[in-house]
Amino acid sequence: MMLANVYTKTILDRWKGMAIAAGGMALMLWFAMAAYNGIDTDFFDRMPEFWRALANIPEGGGVTGLAYSAMFASYGALAVGSLALSMGAASIAGEERDGTIGLLLANPVSRVRVLLSKLGSLVTVVAGGVLVLWGAAYLVPVLVGTDTGGMDIAALMVHLVVVSVFFGAMAMAIGAWTGNRGLASGATAGVMVVSFIVTGLLPLVSGWESVPKAFPWYYYDAAEPLINGIGWFHLSVLLAGIVVLLALAVIGVRRRDLEEHSVAVTMLDRLRANPRTRKIMEKVAGSARVSGITAKAVSDHQTLMIVVSYVMVLMALFIGPFYRLVDDMLVDFAKQFPDAILSMVGFADLTTPEGWYQTEVFSLSLPIAFLAVTLTMGAKALAGEEADRTMGLLLSNPVSRSRVVLGKAAAMVGVVLVVAFLTFAGTIGGSLIANLGMGYWNVAATSLLGMMLALVFGALALAIGAATGRVKTAVYGSAGVALTAYVANVYFPLSDSLAGFAKWSPFYYFLAGDPLNQGMNWVHFGVLAGLAALCFAAAVPLFQRRDLRQTG
Repeated sequence: MMLANVYTKTILDRWKGMAIAAGGMALMLWFAMAAYNGIDTDFFDRMPEFWRALANIPEGGGVTGLAYSAMFASYGALAVGSLALSMGAASIAGEERDGTIGLLLANPVSRVRVLLSKLGSLVTVVAGGVLVLWGAAYLVPVLVGTDTGGMDIAALMVHLVVVSVFFGAMAMAIGAWTGNRGLASGATAGVMVVSFIVTGLLPLVSGWESVPKAFPWYYYDAAEPLINGIGWFHLSVLLAGIVVLLALAVIGVRRRDLEEHSVAVTMLDRLRANPRTRKIMEKVAGSARVSGITAKAVSDHQTLMIVVSYVMVLMALFIGPFYRLVDDMLVDFAKQFPDAILSMVGFADLTTPEGWYQTEVFSLSLPIAFLAVTLTMGAKALAGEEADRTMGLLLSNPVSRSRVVLGKAAAMVGVVLVVAFLTFAGTIGGSLIANLGMGYWNVAATSLLGMMLALVFGALALAIGAATGRVKTAVYGSAGVALTAYVANVYFPLSDSLAGFAKWSPFYYFLAGDPLNQGMNWVHFGVLAGLAALCFAAAVPLFQRRDLRQTG
């Protein structure tokens, strides 16, 4: 019974995040397939092999192959893998950090059985999310009037489940040995991102073609399961890796003294405890009541911040050197891209370092990563407290509702600022390593504009949560608005009659001023800052006037 309770509770705690991610990717697949449906796909078949490898585009795949590869072979797989590794990191190290490991093990159940129960819930949640994507992969072509082209969607989904569980098991093993959830998440995210980049680009470099075989991502899509079906050898390698990692996790959790902390110590706590930084941190934090709310909110989302930061900084760092390896092949072919593709990357000039970074990092990866942070924090800031039935306890303290909103907003700003700074640092590092000569202030401006864009939708999620008290409504509402705004910004400029309406999308004010080349456009920054401030301000009266739910 106890084992079943651990398994069930973990699923109940984690299924919502996977459902939201799967639902969002299904919507993006719909938009992508509808957009690609008007493109001459023969163009992609004429691409050099290096471009198809870089974009995970199968030869002869047509519209559906292009959309499946864009959503499932790259961003979708990274999203599912990130959620899986987050679950793995939380399995033991998270229980220790939250101070619940002692309570859990006080029941008549062994450490190993708890670990196996956590792994079972991880597999179940991942499989459930991928099942939603599988259904969307069949449904979306029907909705947009195309077909699957005989591609083996089931094989791709099986590979996606196995590689995601692999990264979850890796995070579980690291957490079991160290008890450090942040280290488990960050190290595993680093391995995932590096292997994703290396697998896509190193086969294009003479003499390095075999190196990707040392990385787990190679065994996810190198066999091209979408075209060729299940790659049994590749799957067996990943499955063997899962068994080894699980064995290491068992050894680690059995031999180590588990730590139980009643309260997690945040970075802010450590800085305020240090005599050399206490005064300045107290001034930054403000009153004890507000800073306590802010510090707790930051602590609650620390793992998300670490995972996203690792993903962005490593992606930005590695992309620079790879530009030097492939830039000779870019010059002639980049000019042939159709406008429908260039619009997705802000009409970047791929023959320049700035255009290369805009295409590979800033146009899509950065918004997805930053929005994952702000939408999650915004939706859970108030509605999450109600769903967890902790809002009454919070408001029983001498703190007003408005100060709760401000404290949660401050935490969101602080966390996304950290992610933005690390993205900036990774980009500058990649530029320095490859001697690309990118301007520091221009990169900082682009990172800051990306941060403000994410805050607009994060603040919207906060306001929706304040008005409704429902996490799902806040997430789906704000994500739906963000997705609609993105599509409008990408496709309206392709029509002379609709081009002007693109300025109604917040995404327009992110890259339309070409900040990587031109620097900060303060008008665009002001628009984004104003929209974010308006949504944050709206959350205060919406929260103050509503009767709070305490029934879960």
